[in-house]
Amino acid sequence: MTDETPQQTPEQEPSVLDLYKSVTKDWRSFFNFIQSMWDARRRAELDRELALEVAQAMPEGLPEEPVRVDYFPWRSTLALFLALVAQAALEPPNRQVSIALALYVLAAGFALWAYVKNEWHLPALPLHRHTPDDLTTRLVPFIFSIIFALIAFWDFGDGVFTLFNLGFWLLAIVLFFLGLWLRIPKVVQDVTPETRRKKIIFGVLVAAAFGVALFFRLYRIDAVPAEPFSDHAEKILDVYDITQGQYKVFFTRNTGREAIQMYWTLFTALIFRTGLSFLSLKLGTALIGILTIPYVYLLGKEYGGARAGLFALFLFGIGYWTNLISRIGLRFPLYPVFVAPLFFYLVRGLRTRNRNDFLLAGLFLGLGLHGYSPFRIVPLLVIAAFIIYVLHMWTKESAVQSLWWLVILVIVSLIVFIPLLRFWLGNPDIFGYRALTRLTSAEAALPAPAWQVFLSNMYKALLMFNWDNGSIWVHSVPGRPALDVVTGALFVIGILLLVVRYVRQRDWRDLFLLVSIPILLLPSVLSLAFPGENPSLNRTGGAAVAVFVVSGLALDGFVSSLGGDKKRTIIAYGLTGLLFAASAYQNYGLVFHKFDESFKAGAWNTSEMGALISDFRNEHGTTDSVWIVPFPHWVDTRLPGVWAGIPNRDFALWPEDFAKTIAVRGPKMIMYRADDLPTENALKQLYPNGTYIRYTSKYPGKDFMVLMIEK
Repeated sequence: MTDETPQQTPEQEPSVLDLYKSVTKDWRSFFNFIQSMWDARRRAELDRELALEVAQAMPEGLPEEPVRVDYFPWRSTLALFLALVAQAALEPPNRQVSIALALYVLAAGFALWAYVKNEWHLPALPLHRHTPDDLTTRLVPFIFSIIFALIAFWDFGDGVFTLFNLGFWLLAIVLFFLGLWLRIPKVVQDVTPETRRKKIIFGVLVAAAFGVALFFRLYRIDAVPAEPFSDHAEKILDVYDITQGQYKVFFTRNTGREAIQMYWTLFTALIFRTGLSFLSLKLGTALIGILTIPYVYLLGKEYGGARAGLFALFLFGIGYWTNLISRIGLRFPLYPVFVAPLFFYLVRGLRTRNRNDFLLAGLFLGLGLHGYSPFRIVPLLVIAAFIIYVLHMWTKESAVQSLWWLVILVIVSLIVFIPLLRFWLGNPDIFGYRALTRLTSAEAALPAPAWQVFLSNMYKALLMFNWDNGSIWVHSVPGRPALDVVTGALFVIGILLLVVRYVRQRDWRDLFLLVSIPILLLPSVLSLAFPGENPSLNRTGGAAVAVFVVSGLALDGFVSSLGGDKKRTIIAYGLTGLLFAASAYQNYGLVFHKFDESFKAGAWNTSEMGALISDFRNEHGTTDSVWIVPFPHWVDTRLPGVWAGIPNRDFALWPEDFAKTIAVRGPKMIMYRADDLPTENALKQLYPNGTYIRYTSKYPGKDFMVLMIEK
């Protein structure tokens, strides 16, 4: 079956009234109708246009839902209960792997039984439809967009933003959209008071779920995580460069970074007046994490209706995985924040054949390439979407049409990507250095043949949701699943039901959702030279969008299985509330207790050193006579200065420079590691009358020494 003509139920067949409205809406339509009486070609065109108009006027999201049983769905309930117990058995530290596997097999069996008995189905996919497209282009803005894009490309040769190239670049984007954007009139539908009341109630629920997500993103953002590490120092220096007039397209410090986070952090610091600080980094990325949430809702809605979107929104908003990568203050959330809208517009565009959606998908594809390097895998996701779509909806016409949509998407993304594309072509070694060191033996030899490491990495990455999210303590709780118990159990059943539905219905959207997960895991999987870095929550962040949508679809299907009468509805939403409460409780504990504690155990207490520097400045009016002696695997000597409001200074004092401090007049303060005996002996020879104090840290095992020289 193809979508070359709208699927029409008897209610969708054009009626005499539909024909009358169509031919009398304007004089052109009327004359076309008159001519069609003796012109067969015009008559066929009129029939197609009328069918498209009727399909276009149909309300969104009215697919035929699967038949549900009228008795209590005990198989579905038992399947969910067994899956929850199985996932709980995989929680560390006392894992019961054999029991968990047995329970998951039983849960899968009951879920399949429930599917066969019409108890537990995923929500029906929205119907395909055609958006009328007259295939016209506004030629003048289109031509000027290409000209301006070429001018911008040429001027970005220096790798910096200027008013000239920035202006032409933005004009090229705007004019390209003006040249190809379709003006589609909105269909106004009559809304009954009952429907309006339900929409208001649902809107309140969505707002409440979003409010809970805001709480999880922003609560204690100043304290969790507690301390920065070296990557944060690099980011602060990059942002500082911008304040000094260095408007770079690509920041080459620390193996190279794309630009969006640097400019966004400066914007955040100016708006919230938080300065060039660790808080500015964290607040900026937390806000990016918040921007992802609406598109997770829209994607869930596109796959299963508004309620499925609400469930996906809530689970994504409170998830430990998504909250941690949003709170760290690094570029991690820039992966999912652009994957989510791209995914949504791509799927909706292919379903509705709407040119505008492909323009928007291209926009977010281009923007995402300016965000975080794992996003560079996403063009593969786009290609996979078109291949899967064409293979399932094959006709020569649809293949040609799909090719044009892909061309539109690619051109938009290239125009948006122009600044970084120009830098890449001029500096391929710098642009690709970090990716190459993970993918190849450029920095470290591969531990085994590449294909073996790849398969091993993919296996581990696919297990990260329910088993082990990796051992990187700076952005995870090592050794635990990436999903909480509730979301993890729903994900397993959701994947199972997706596979079964695809086998039976062969809808391209189900296969694409399934395939998207391993594709979006590839940035972590392709760490072939350093397999110990896989899996990682940061490089797999894009997959979180699809994972939480699958869990939301599974939950929506379970709620539907309980039926629609008043008593069943109360039971359904009561159980949903309990599941949400349990999920929120566990995720809260994971983020604000377990992660907070494990992070403090691993991070160094640069905030305490920064406080001492601030106290010294307040007392003596300078920090020029304050130093920190470096030590392997200890504090980054740039970070205390960040806490003290001095983002551009490294306080390092190397042992060979100790003697130079004698020439510095006035009070002095030198901090060094408590067990660094060579440093202490050398300083005591220079400053035998100095005051040596052991600073007692609030973090166990993080004490350090402070040498005070008064004159």
